[in-house]
Amino acid sequence: MTITFAALLLYAGAMALLWLTPGPVWVAITARALSGGFASAWPLAIGVTIGDLIWPLFAIFGLSWIVDQWSGFMVALRYVAVVFFVGMGILLIRRANDPIERDSRLTRPGRLAGFLAGVAAILGNPKAVLFYMSALPGFFDLRHVTAADIAVIALVSMSIPLVGNLALALAVDKARARLASPERIRKINRIAGGLLIVVGLALALLPV
Repeated sequence: MTITFAALLLYAGAMALLWLTPGPVWVAITARALSGGFASAWPLAIGVTIGDLIWPLFAIFGLSWIVDQWSGFMVALRYVAVVFFVGMGILLIRRANDPIERDSRLTRPGRLAGFLAGVAAILGNPKAVLFYMSALPGFFDLRHVTAADIAVIALVSMSIPLVGNLALALAVDKARARLASPERIRKINRIAGGLLIVVGLALALLPV
């Protein structure tokens, strides 16, 4: 592989932090697990995972032709990623008191409905689009990625949200209590915002 362990570890950490940011998928998984148990929630988690596979592959192959034309493009994307993480962290801290948005379209009964809702949630999520299309290329040099590199990136992109979403479904009672408490929401947002800023600054220090 050509990607470094440090870059992969930082990318995995960023994925985990983005998952920790409360959003509609959190609430949808909680609601589905409460209404139908784990069997109702896992299809949504799988649907989200499909999107988490599509976006990084699209970013890698869709941007590869650009880097062939402009060698400085990867450096530019690195700093776009830095701005993305720092800006998102600041926004989370500033809006720490905002309630979590509830989207009833994600809670329709049925395994197929759950799966499709998960795919739609990740493919139409601006945070996911920005992360994969602008931040992901900041972690890795797309000019030199191999098939093994792509496989590892895709595996990390899929596995971290999947594990988190399944764990959330299994621990839905405690998760729902955290989501329902304004004090807990404020604390989660502030911690996640601060850590996102740290990831952005660390990304700026990685060797080009």
